[in-house]
Amino acid sequence: MAKQKKGEGFHSAAGLIRYFDAEEKTSLRIPPWFIATMCIGTIIVVTIVHAAFPI
Repeated sequence: MAKQKKGEGFHSAAGLIRYFDAEEKTSLRIPPWFIATMCIGTIIVVTIVHAAFPI
């Protein structure tokens, strides 16, 4: 059997942590109030459409 390298997982995990830290700083940030407003707006639109065009 081939020998397995020990400690390789730690280096891989450290690279992923650095990647996600860098990605977090430059990513698009959507405020929570915007998500809540969009959900409520979608519920209102669906309710109106359902009332206007019943199945």
